[in-house]
Amino acid sequence: MSAPPHLFHPANAADYRQSVGSVVEHLIDHLAGTAGRPLTGVTPRDAAVRVAAVDLDRPLGGGPEALAELSRLWLDDAIWFHEPTAAAHLNCPVVIPALMAEVLVSGVNSSLDTFDQSAGATFIERHLVDWTAARIGYDGRADGIFTTGGTQSNLQALLLARGQQVAPADRLRILAGADGHFSVQKAARVLGLGDEAVVVVPVDASRRMDPAALAAALADTTADGLVPMAVVATAGTTDFGAIDPLPEVAALARAYGAWCHVDAAYGGGLLVSPRRRGRLAGIELADSVAVDFHKTWFQPVSCSALVVRDGGTLGHVTWHADYLNPKDSAHPNQVDKSLQTTRRFEALKLWMTLRMMGAEAIGEHLDTVIDLTDAVAAELTAMPDIDLAAAPQLSTIVFRHRPDGLDEEALASHNAAIRAELFADGRALVAATRVDGRAYLKLTLLNPVATVDDVLGVVAMVRDAGERLTGAPAAPRPRAGRLAVAR
Repeated sequence: MSAPPHLFHPANAADYRQSVGSVVEHLIDHLAGTAGRPLTGVTPRDAAVRVAAVDLDRPLGGGPEALAELSRLWLDDAIWFHEPTAAAHLNCPVVIPALMAEVLVSGVNSSLDTFDQSAGATFIERHLVDWTAARIGYDGRADGIFTTGGTQSNLQALLLARGQQVAPADRLRILAGADGHFSVQKAARVLGLGDEAVVVVPVDASRRMDPAALAAALADTTADGLVPMAVVATAGTTDFGAIDPLPEVAALARAYGAWCHVDAAYGGGLLVSPRRRGRLAGIELADSVAVDFHKTWFQPVSCSALVVRDGGTLGHVTWHADYLNPKDSAHPNQVDKSLQTTRRFEALKLWMTLRMMGAEAIGEHLDTVIDLTDAVAAELTAMPDIDLAAAPQLSTIVFRHRPDGLDEEALASHNAAIRAELFADGRALVAATRVDGRAYLKLTLLNPVATVDDVLGVVAMVRDAGERLTGAPAAPRPRAGRLAVAR
């Protein structure tokens, strides 16, 4: 049987084997050539010019030519998250079993919306949802669905919360911590509730949602004739890794008849931590939980899930189409509980990881990076020109270079210039954020291979750049200290 060139088909199996093999070898060549640098510092202008010059109406024809072009456009300047000095965002190095799964996911091209497009894949995903639900502490009523990420999971959770209410949209309110993820505000817009629907609850000195402030906000909301639709707690805030007091938040939500959602996109990896699972105590009290496997479970993007305590609530997203998932279908169709229709078999990545490595190995990787974070933070407290914004709680460190004599405006410009210099040089990638209106830098540590010396090397680059920018003499660099917060 013949087939057109390039089509994945038994007749083209040899070509597929050769093509995929050449891609793997090409990637390995780039991997070997990173030379300890996570990036090149390419400018947006230069990257845009190179891509814009490509005439997409004139194909190159051959794989070697296409790969060579792709190197110039992307791979030569790609950000490599396996490098210990890549410490800017919640991007993790990924495990090989998940990359094996990616080959299968792309080649077979199952779509998880209906059983007749996925067969056994439907039940692999369902089994993983059940397994995750059990790790959360839910009983047999639980259910869920894989999603593209925390933003989609949070949106769907709030849609389910909306479905539980009969009050008109203009009276509904969502209460969320001040350090919670911005996707809550975006979800309110998508749901037609408006920006004013989100009530921001202050955090305490540990950057966790303050239960007393939540109680007051709930009381004020109802006193104003409004309806608390949902309370969103966070298990791992983006900046500080803070875990809100989940039992207290859940109890307050229940007292006011509000849906309790836990955004555990970042901290969800603690579900498999051998040493720190207790930090998620109370998560089982939530009505829904978002978990990003592509953060602290070391999976490739995207791989996430929304898990709900009562599977019946997923009916709020159900819509039957005669051509796809009719009401009288004899098959279990996952589209019945998903915001998406066509959906990749992302769950296979986690499945292969669990079957080859086991859950504890993933949890040990997370414990390793949390240990690393605590050790680095202890070193930073002894540096007189470094401020920590707060004690780390997961694997992020929010800090800034603070030489004498600079006011807040000057400090903001100073640290921005440091970050830009490191990016342009290509030696290290750090992030930026604001805390209570003040500018800071941030390290997000998700690499279990990184050492304390690796990360302190990044801090040394920050300090060296800061000293060059100010012309100040080098500050003393002791190796020990007690954790403190910023002045």
